[in-house]
Amino acid sequence: MTINATPLRERTREQDRVTFTELFFDLVYVFAVTQLSHLLLSNLSWTGAVQTAMLLVAVWWAWQYTTWFTNFFHPDRRPVRVVLFAVMLAGLVMAAMLPDAFGGHGADRGLAFAVAYAVIQIGRTGAAVYFFRGMPVQRANFLRILFWNALAASVWIAGGFAHGPARYALWLTAIVLDLAGPPLLFPTPILGRSRTAEWDISGTHFAERCQLFLIIALGESILVTGATFSSLPFTWDRLLALVIAFLGAVAFWWVYFDRNAEIGSDVIAHSTDPGALGRNAFTYFHLPIVAGVIVSAVGDELVIAHPLGHSSWPAIATILGGAALFLAGHALYKWALSRQLSRVQLVASAVLIAVMPIAPHLPPIVLAGLATVVVATVAIRDKRR
Repeated sequence: MTINATPLRERTREQDRVTFTELFFDLVYVFAVTQLSHLLLSNLSWTGAVQTAMLLVAVWWAWQYTTWFTNFFHPDRRPVRVVLFAVMLAGLVMAAMLPDAFGGHGADRGLAFAVAYAVIQIGRTGAAVYFFRGMPVQRANFLRILFWNALAASVWIAGGFAHGPARYALWLTAIVLDLAGPPLLFPTPILGRSRTAEWDISGTHFAERCQLFLIIALGESILVTGATFSSLPFTWDRLLALVIAFLGAVAFWWVYFDRNAEIGSDVIAHSTDPGALGRNAFTYFHLPIVAGVIVSAVGDELVIAHPLGHSSWPAIATILGGAALFLAGHALYKWALSRQLSRVQLVASAVLIAVMPIAPHLPPIVLAGLATVVVATVAIRDKRR
């Protein structure tokens, strides 16, 4: 282990590489993504969708803020590594509580989820404030973030004590506070607002971290399809459904990674305001991309279970809606990079939504095949352009 007098990352190509400590840290979020997909699968309703979406924001926010943290502080420095392992433990508790966070096997699980999330947000940001001692500008930035983290965390914990609609209302308020901080530049009493020019991040490292989280989501979708297929009696239509699900994951990967991931890394690495680009393109617009992959994984599981069955509205929403959400999120990501909207992706999303009225008359395997063809078409068009 490299030991240095300062835990700060040096802005060099070697120092900007993602470390094994960060990859180990991500294992908790493999579990968290699996928990979220199972939560949605077990409650395919508007209620289940709202719960999953709210909890996904919390999971993503906890991971994203840690990514900003490790962008400034090197994970192989002993103090930083200790902080990451503590955050990792709290993240494991948070992920374990996800299925019953809104109630179920004990009211205390929602409170445990909220406390674990609060510990992650406040503990990690508090450590950053300590590490930045002697650096007034950076320390002031993280003091502002700490103020907003503490404000949102208090509402999360209050929601943990509440029940029923009150929990929904309080946690929705907490999510609004969490999401509002960065675009408002963390306005704080006495300290005022931050400036994105002061968020001096390494674009290369930040882009790679977000790309790795998408790999986590895609890996979870492959895990789900493989596990579902192996647990059910073998039929040829199920085998075809498995092939379509795999090709769908490949299409998602191709759209994001074939050229666009490299372009995104290059753009943020050479940006005059990498903090603003990291906030918009990666922190916010990657969320619908990841959500689309998770929702599609649930749809794949439904297709493999009943490939020639009736297409219920929940199945339609996951099969077609997941792909549409992914493409819409990716279009926003590309717009943040280039200020140009991808017409191909917007038209593809519109096609998937337009098919929904006739979708109940088509078997799930046909809908899955259609979604895969649409996403693959986008990948091919992007390659040609």
